[in-house]
Amino acid sequence: MNLVQTVMEIVAPVFLLAAAGFGWRKFGLDYPVDFVTRLSMTIAVPCLIFTALMQTELDPAALSAVTLASLAAYALVAILSLALIMATGVDRRTFLAPTIFGNTGNLGLPLALFAFGEAGLGYGVVVFAVMAILSFTIGIRMVSDEGSVARVLREPMVWATLLGALFLWQGWQTPRWLTNSLSLAGQLAIPLMLFTLGVAVARLTPRGVGRAVLLSLAKLAIGIGAGVAAGWVFGLDPVAFAVIVLQMATPVAVTSYLLAERYRADAEAVAGYVVISTLISVLALPVLLYFLL
Repeated sequence: MNLVQTVMEIVAPVFLLAAAGFGWRKFGLDYPVDFVTRLSMTIAVPCLIFTALMQTELDPAALSAVTLASLAAYALVAILSLALIMATGVDRRTFLAPTIFGNTGNLGLPLALFAFGEAGLGYGVVVFAVMAILSFTIGIRMVSDEGSVARVLREPMVWATLLGALFLWQGWQTPRWLTNSLSLAGQLAIPLMLFTLGVAVARLTPRGVGRAVLLSLAKLAIGIGAGVAAGWVFGLDPVAFAVIVLQMATPVAVTSYLLAERYRADAEAVAGYVVISTLISVLALPVLLYFLL
């Protein structure tokens, strides 16, 4: 019973804040999703990433192992996802990238923090950063021909990751006044991401429910399997192992819908995929956490 209560204490703040955003939208209240997303990804999330890496007390070697394990996990997920797409006969340009890249930011980071504390957040940030770089290059190329290294280098999250890793490696610290300012800005990230997730899901309309359920369950199984395999092969410590499995199991990211809309893939089908996979995660992720804790 204590473990069940612990799981509920972890997931309740995450899903309640997302539910608040969902209700906000359903009541017809205004919420500038594009502006808030830009604010989060340009200022709040980079500050969170930088301060989390700079201030972490984790061994740099452990973070390097998580980075390699994340790359290996995503490679395995990509192979299995491509096989799934080919076996089901759905459109590869529409469904491949959403199946590979999960919601490691809006959902994964809060869960990693609440479940495993600052150590979990540090590991979660690494997985999120790897996903972001792959998504802005390979992921965009899956739905268009525009993915490039230049685009990645324009992303503040990438520079925050590189600077954070450099400060961690060298043992550097920013002045206290600057650290406090960056930490304060970074504290915006998690509540903003969760509330925006709820608002964004409320805006989407499910389509092709049966297909979305099948793909969502397969995505969940592939992500968990890849996370377990990568964690085992690289000999990750228990917290790092749990975080990479949790991050790989996250549902389809709302950004997948935005990319489909921008590059003229089947955005409505992706919207249904986002909604169904997110709903399934409400049940699946607490169960997964029960076994990971």
